Amino acid sequence: FHKYRYTDILGIFKEHILIRLIFGGLPASRDSKLFIKDLHFDGVPVRIYLTRLPSASKRRGVIFFHGGCGIKCVVFYIVGDWTALLNLVHFRYCLSPECKYPAQNLDCLTATIHFLKTAENYGVDPDRIIVCGDSVGGTFTANVCQELVNRTDIPKIRAQVMIYPFLQALNFNLPSHQKNAFTALLSRERTVHYILKYLNKDCSMKEALLAGSHVPASMNLKYRKWINPDLIPEKFKQDYEPPIPTSCVPQVHEETKELFETRFSPLLAEDAVICRLPEACIITCEHDVLRDDGLLYKKRLEENDVKVTWYHIEEGFHGTIGFFGYSIFSFPSSSKIVDHDVDNVDKNDSGTGI
Repeated sequence: FHKYRYTDILGIFKEHILIRLIFGGLPASRDSKLFIKDLHFDGVPVRIYLTRLPSASKRRGVIFFHGGCGIKCVVFYIVGDWTALLNLVHFRYCLSPECKYPAQNLDCLTATIHFLKTAENYGVDPDRIIVCGDSVGGTFTANVCQELVNRTDIPKIRAQVMIYPFLQALNFNLPSHQKNAFTALLSRERTVHYILKYLNKDCSMKEALLAGSHVPASMNLKYRKWINPDLIPEKFKQDYEPPIPTSCVPQVHEETKELFETRFSPLLAEDAVICRLPEACIITCEHDVLRDDGLLYKKRLEENDVKVTWYHIEEGFHGTIGFFGYSIFSFPSSSKIVDHDVDNVDKNDSGTGI
């Protein structure tokens, strides 16, 4: 991944363009049982996947926010097992750096509200809609659900599914950050690099963020009850070493204030919001710098009496779902995530899952 920076420096083409070519270059699989159409929901491009199979009643619906660090669009690969279960809407929110933060969040929120209001037009029961996303799509999932807790003019979201989500930007020295600091697809250093690229910030601040110099002592103290390695189960803290404390650099803090907004770091939402969220499914992977974000959000939801289904994949890694459906290029962890999601959706009406 370091070569991306070199091409950017040499002026061949920008890093985000290369990433989009690599991750978006594979063709999406099609299913003959699906009707697929590109539309716009209040100006936001979406791709809808509607089942051709007849149904006596309105179907369940899934809203899917793709991952890609907010700078690349990951193609959604349709799986046959889903087709008999639901109708799906894949939101194709605008990307950075062409669109400035928080345009991505606002796109997701706008299109979600539109779909909740018009779900029946697509054969979907508005009371049986699940919001789902992977990586930064998991961030948008958490944020949209938080934004809508006080809305009474639209149907309530039935449940939220977050697949290895990014949920906080205060602490990049949690046990999972240390353990997976040099993991190939998403290292600790690349995580912060992508964050700064996403926000159109100077990437020279990367080392300061990695050290925690963007967070004032008062803010660390305030959020220690929610973001703290002591809250991570002991089995996930092997070889963890507390980092050397660093002082806040006021200029870096001022330049990165967006990191502390709940739309960027949903873990920072107050309990009054968290306690009203729909039930959740959180999927974490062992070989993922973001593993502990999911563990911490799970704990917060449970402490606020929100029902949580948690699925941890020991051999899983960040981005694994993107390999699903590509035969020899697929991984066992890819199938496990998809199978788990399908199983939970299938249990939706029985009350044994989401």
